[in-house]
Amino acid sequence: MRLPTMSTNFLLAPILECPSDFFQSRDIKLAVLGAGSVGKSAMIVRFLTKRFIGDYEPNTGNLYSRLIHVEGDQVSIQIQDTPGCIQVQEGFVQMLDSLSRCMKWAEGFLLVYSITDYSSYQSIRPLYQHIRKVHPDSKIPILIVGNKGDLLHARQVQANEGIQLANELGTVFLEISTSENYHGVCDVFQYLCKEVSKLHHSSCGDKRRSSIIPRPKSPNMQDLKRRFKQALSSKVKIPAL
Repeated sequence: MRLPTMSTNFLLAPILECPSDFFQSRDIKLAVLGAGSVGKSAMIVRFLTKRFIGDYEPNTGNLYSRLIHVEGDQVSIQIQDTPGCIQVQEGFVQMLDSLSRCMKWAEGFLLVYSITDYSSYQSIRPLYQHIRKVHPDSKIPILIVGNKGDLLHARQVQANEGIQLANELGTVFLEISTSENYHGVCDVFQYLCKEVSKLHHSSCGDKRRSSIIPRPKSPNMQDLKRRFKQALSSKVKIPAL
């Protein structure tokens, strides 16, 4: 199956990609969205390699692919990194067309802001609302992440603000430090992978149920007895000689 082309600039190293013939129709497809310089690329690389790289050139949308283990099962995962070209003006999100295409492609979303940048926090709600417009009837999972939790001296967004926003939007919030805590980053992606997997299983179950031919009802015994008596009474009686 040919992967959707989200960008001509794919990161081929140092992360090993899955064999091209491995991908199936139910691969886990995630997108990481947020303003610029909030640590999206660093989060993805940290999760896939356990390494932290602090400096990145502004990306044009890299697609990462890898085999991972989710609750003991090996699955293929595709993670779409996205540019930080997001501007919020009066609650309206201006973004690249490629970002909208990415929203249609993905099955789960990480919405990332930096706790040191209040404007990046303000972009989360409009991003969430835009995703729900793209997937109006979907239960697609969305996770809000406050990154750079180690920079407490520069904090502009309090943890309770992230919690309150997540409660209002009906989603989950986590605050992490990509640079200092690999396990926190891993928890974020593992949680989202599990939620997408649940949707896959639910979808497969619905298809199986819809494809089952209804079993004929067993004949009612009382109805059988009634019909048998009617058959006996309708027999022609032979007159005695």
